[in-house]
Amino acid sequence: MKVIKVALLGFGTVGQGVYELLMKNGYIFEKKLGIQIDIKKILVRDVKKKREVKVPPELFTTNFEEILRDEEIAIVCELMGGLEPAKSYILKSLFQGKQVVTANKAVLAESGAEIFEMARSKGAFLGFEASVGGGIPVIKTLNEALIGNQIERITGIINGTTNYILTRMLEQNISFEKALDEAKAKGYAEADPSLDLKGLDSAHKISILGSLAFGIYIPFDKVYIEGIENIDLMDLKFAQSFGYVIKLIAEVKRDRDKIEIRVHPALIPEDHILTSVRLNYNAIFIRGDFVGDILLYGLGAGKEPTASAVVSDIISATEYLLSKKSPLIPYPSKKEDFKIKPIKECIFKYYFRFSALDRPGVLSKISGILGKYGISIASVVQIGRQKKRGAVPIVMLTHEAKEERVERALAEIDTLEVLKAKTKRLRIIE
Repeated sequence: MKVIKVALLGFGTVGQGVYELLMKNGYIFEKKLGIQIDIKKILVRDVKKKREVKVPPELFTTNFEEILRDEEIAIVCELMGGLEPAKSYILKSLFQGKQVVTANKAVLAESGAEIFEMARSKGAFLGFEASVGGGIPVIKTLNEALIGNQIERITGIINGTTNYILTRMLEQNISFEKALDEAKAKGYAEADPSLDLKGLDSAHKISILGSLAFGIYIPFDKVYIEGIENIDLMDLKFAQSFGYVIKLIAEVKRDRDKIEIRVHPALIPEDHILTSVRLNYNAIFIRGDFVGDILLYGLGAGKEPTASAVVSDIISATEYLLSKKSPLIPYPSKKEDFKIKPIKECIFKYYFRFSALDRPGVLSKISGILGKYGISIASVVQIGRQKKRGAVPIVMLTHEAKEERVERALAEIDTLEVLKAKTKRLRIIE
């Protein structure tokens, strides 16, 4: 039986999950594949730290060079997270001729060009299934199952924290703050959830998916990003009354000679399959020219799903080791000639919520400015007058309009004395 020696860099939630999976289900690989996966070393910062998972103490080390110099260790799993020293460890491992598996979306989205090039130049396996979608096999789907397709579009809900919050707000009629507290209590949100709420986590992931879909490395800083911090219950209820559901959407698609890549909250029709994705689940909708539309669905994070994806890559790395061939993986290439379509050139339908004084003629003033910029109104809801004539919401849905025109129109509308707050604007994705 062939024994494959593996090192884990980091032993947090995911690292412990990988160790537990291999200890529990390692016999499956022995029985089905005739191989034994043996964890030889685990890099940690403190070998004396108490851990829930019982591990022989001799496996722990604080010295990465010990792993790098060990010729028996064939596969290095980077499960530390963050940019450094994770990036350096990945590059050094690839340069040394080791196969690498990582769950690190941030380092791939921000430094992927250098990492992919190192893997390509060394003929090494670089597995990163766990970097997007947890246990959802989206990376292998794009790299293998859909390799014969031109990918036209990827639209997804790829952050469980924000999806949980928006689901609970709407279904339980609770505030953003209360839903966030629930997410923290259940372990679905970090103590500092800003990466999730601001859309940065989703942007890292869609950067990776877009790079794989189009074969061109799309860095994280090319993604247009908006988070859900300003979504309140009123918007969710109004959207529902129009037949829509608000989700944090990550999308990448080709528009002629440009690539459109975005993360932002959006209204999607309530009969679309993505609206059924609730709580902390993820879903990724892919359109290929031959396969048509497919949907991948499942838990997008967590110890067990992510560990499952990491171990899947370990087995793929083992296959390349045993075949003694360079891996046939379409790593994205770095090209300077591709163009990102600016958000101001994109065209959407829109949801506007104005907070206006209850006075005659307000609606006509707003409508007049929208008309001036060629923005056509599809539907309007205006709350009835109040006795004190205070600020009341006016909600509009528009027909398609260019973002640049919308920005100019709203900038002018927001100067009106009859408006008491900045206009709320959300895009509609049909």
